[in-house]
Amino acid sequence: MSVVLEAKNINKYFRKPVLFHVLKDINFTIKKGEFTSIMGKSGCGKSTLLYILSTMDTDYEGQLFLNNELITGQDHDYLSFIRNKHIGFVFQFHYLLSEFSVLENVMLPAKKLGEKSFKEIEHDAYEKLKMLKIEHLAKKRASQVSGGEKQRVAIARALINNPSIIMGDEPTGNLDSHNSENVFNIFKQLCVDQDLSLLIVTHDDDFAKKTDRIITMEDGRIIA
Repeated sequence: MSVVLEAKNINKYFRKPVLFHVLKDINFTIKKGEFTSIMGKSGCGKSTLLYILSTMDTDYEGQLFLNNELITGQDHDYLSFIRNKHIGFVFQFHYLLSEFSVLENVMLPAKKLGEKSFKEIEHDAYEKLKMLKIEHLAKKRASQVSGGEKQRVAIARALINNPSIIMGDEPTGNLDSHNSENVFNIFKQLCVDQDLSLLIVTHDDDFAKKTDRIITMEDGRIIA
């Protein structure tokens, strides 16, 4: 089973206003096709860890590998490329551009990556919407679709570059139980059908219990 993501001896310090050791010796691997959730009380370091794993925060000690390639110490432009190509993000807030159509929102990361023609990207984006059963919303403005639909659009956008891993920070945090269940089922299906790896920070016990594995954090450490 190939390893998609590996964290080795990750330590993180906040230096202001005083020195604070926020992440302590974090070690774990995420395999291809594995659905993992991270749980722990607020302030335990979950989101800080996710920022490091997603290459957005580079101020840490230790080593991070993505698809067996050492990511730690790579320059800003290369990290930006890696992030766009290999990591899909789904946040608690969907961050859609309201003046753009649903289809245009989904296309954005692929246009930034620039590896395909406009027509190919448009086709791919439509296919992702179809996969999430929201292709009928393609031409609607992002501001005109419901909360649950917006989160599906955000998932389609996260999938557009066929990433190695999807990372989520409380992706169901703003949704009711029906839409939370929908998002979980979409993620589960991506794992099974596409062999996609998922790493989701959540406070939702029901959501976490249904994932393949739960990483539990407390005071900056992994305790289980």
